[in-house]
This record gives sequence, C-alpha cells and structure tokens, in this order.
Amino acid sequence: MRRQLLATYLVLALAVLAALEIPLGITYARSQKTDLENRIRLDALTIATVAEDGLERQVARPARALMSTAAAYAKSPGGRVVVVDGRGISLLDTGSRTGRRFASRPEIGSALRGQTSSGTRHSSTLGMDLMYVAVPVASSGKVHGAVRVTYPTSALDRRVRRYWLVLAAIAAVVLAVAAVVGVRLSRTVTAPLADLEDATKAAGEGDLTARAAVDAGPPEIRALSARFNEMVARLDVLVRSQQKFVADASHQLRTPLTALQLRLENLGRDVRPGGAGQLDGALAEVTRLGGLVDGLLSLARADAIEASPVSVDLHDAVRSRFAAWAARAEMTDVTLELEVPSGLRAEATPGSLDQVLDNLLANAFAASPQGGRISVRGLRAERFVELHVADEGPGLTAEQRARAFDRFWREGPSSGTGLGLAIVRHMTEAHGGSVSASSVHGRGTTVSIFLPFDRREQISL
Repeated sequence: MRRQLLATYLVLALAVLAALEIPLGITYARSQKTDLENRIRLDALTIATVAEDGLERQVARPARALMSTAAAYAKSPGGRVVVVDGRGISLLDTGSRTGRRFASRPEIGSALRGQTSSGTRHSSTLGMDLMYVAVPVASSGKVHGAVRVTYPTSALDRRVRRYWLVLAAIAAVVLAVAAVVGVRLSRTVTAPLADLEDATKAAGEGDLTARAAVDAGPPEIRALSARFNEMVARLDVLVRSQQKFVADASHQLRTPLTALQLRLENLGRDVRPGGAGQLDGALAEVTRLGGLVDGLLSLARADAIEASPVSVDLHDAVRSRFAAWAARAEMTDVTLELEVPSGLRAEATPGSLDQVLDNLLANAFAASPQGGRISVRGLRAERFVELHVADEGPGLTAEQRARAFDRFWREGPSSGTGLGLAIVRHMTEAHGGSVSASSVHGRGTTVSIFLPFDRREQISL
C-alpha cells in the first residue's frame, strides 16, 4: 500500500507540474519566436529605408551606407541580407554573389507585390532552420524592390531548450521533494496498517493476546485498531469460556456415564434371560456414548491447538504407538509393520501426533481382518514429511472417501463415533499440514498425513 500511496502522490505532483510547466514552456517558446521575428522585421524595415533612395533612382551599385549597414548586420547578429530590384535581381547579398534572380522565391515575390511576408524554413544548403522577413521597398505607392533578412534559429532553439531544461530541473526537484514528503505521509498511514495486519495475522493463527497499536496513524485507523482489539478481547473471552466449558463437561459427563455403566453391569445378575440382549445393547450404547464424549473433547482440543510446534522424531513416535497397540494386535492377530527411517523429523505440537496416530491405528484395526497387516511408512518428500498408514480392510468407495473426514460420518452402523478422522484432519491442518485418503475397494485404505519439516533440520541441510 505504501507504494500505491507514494505513486499517487507522485502522479498528482507530476500532473500539477505538467499543467503548469508545459503551457509555460510553450508560451515562452512562442514569445521568443515572436520577439525574434519582430526584431528581424524591424531590421528589414531599417535596411529597406536605407536602400529606398538607391532603388528608386535605379543605381547599378548599392550606396556605401547600405553596404556598411548590411555588412554590420550580417556580422553582428549573424543574419543574411538580400536586396533586390523591381525585377527580383539581387543588388546586395551578404551571403552570396550579386546578380542572382530571386523573383521565384515566394517571400521575394510577395514583397515585390507590396506584401510583407515572414516565416521559418529549413535550409538544406546550410543544414539549419532559418527565420526570414521580406519587406517591399516602395515610395509614392510604387514598389522599387525588396529586402529579405534571414536569421538562423539556432540561438533561439538553444534558449528555448535551456528554458525547458530549467523547467525539467525544477520538476525533478519538486518530484524529489514530493517523494520525500510522500514517503513520510505514506508511512504515517501504512505503518499502523502494517501493525494492524501483524496483529490480525497473529490472532488468525490462534494468538488471541495480540493487540494492535491505537496511538499511531490517522483517527480512522486508530478507531479501527481499537475496534479490532475489542473484538479479539471478546473472542478471547469466548474461547476461554468454551475451554472452561469443555473441561467442566469432561468432568460432569464422564462421572454419570461411568456410574450408569456400573449400574447396568450390576443389573446383569437380576435380568431374566430374555432381557439379557437388551441389557447388552444398553451397555454397548453407554460405551459408545462414552467414546463419543471422549471424541468430542478431543475434537474440541484439536480446534483449540495453539501453534507452538516442537521437533518430533517420527520413527520414535510411531514405535511408541505400536507398543501401546501391541496387545490389540496380538489379540486380533494383526501384524504391525514400521517403515519409518530413523531420524526423520517433523514439526508438531506435543502429544498431538500421538493422538493422530492413535486415531489412524484405531480406524485401521477396525477395518483390518483377522490375520491382516497394518503398515506405517514414512518418507521425506519435496516440501513435507509424509506418513502413510495402510490397512488391508475392505477399502472405501469414492463417495466414502469424499466424506471420510467429515464429523460424525461413519462407514457403517457400528463403526465408531465418526470423529476419528475428523480429529486427524483438524490436528494435522493445525500444524500447517494436510491429510488425504486413498483406497482400492476390497484391498484396503491408506491414510496419508503431510507435516512440515523440522526447521532446524532444514537449516542444517
């Protein structure tokens, strides 16, 4: 935004300078040209006055006064003087020999007809632009000849060019000053906005203690920062209230569920044989309700994970979870295979990777047949560390894979709470990673999680 503001200031300054200096430069050039033309016209009239007597008497040789005047003019300003008689034949030419016919020249022809003409033309012989003025030499209403004075415009062009350079230098100085002032003004606007952006980013990443400065910038930005701080403060209160509610719910729900399960189990001795099935169903529902409560609490914690990752050795983490699931593997005759290279490290929050692996292994055990195999394979890809948990279960269809990470979605009526993969997705994404599932129907499912590299490992590489 700072660049856009600075560009706006400079464009406005440039527009003002252009509106002022371009007309000024054009006006100066026109006035200089007009002044030069008027001076040349006055000189031509002066020379015509000197030449009038000789042309009227049709003398063959110009008077000495006319020759000295023309020579002085040609020497001092650097112009050229041509005096012709009534037939257009030159009697005096400071730039060439006399006796040449000039009647075919438009300006000489106009002057011999009694009209004064002026203008600018390019001389291919001299390779420059010339300003000319041709005036008739007449007396008593009769034209006796003409005088043409030409003057190179190089001096005029130099003055005009010098004036444009001065205007350009003034514009450059003004733009430089405008740039310095613009930088300072833009900083007064963008610095508070940058601080607000940093606070917003921190709050978006879970740091609800982030606050924006309210004592800098224009009043509108200070008001916006104050409103943002109020919003984040209220959000922090709401989140803390939710976390407190989760902790209270954990305590209040687990106790009655445990008591209900114990009472139902104690009723087993008093239930008639015909009601044993109903009692077992009730116990199963209580167990499922307990798992659902635990899953909801885990999901709530996953949503509230703070971004404070640590370096985790994936080989050690998977091996630890295999040890925890070894009893179930032995009970179900399922083989656990570890294919994670030693020293492979990723970034994760403490304990979260264990919960992710537990949920993936729980789903894999639920899908694996008796005597099946569960493998966990780890590798380092281009941008992430990958973990692939594969089972040999029935697999998932394309529609099932599309919904596998939705909350409360279950593959069948008795396949858990439907929160395991949702927890996996939330915890993985909270670490800056991602998760996906691939499956061949009838041949098993592979869930892949992608975690960021350990930054210290990246630096050492």
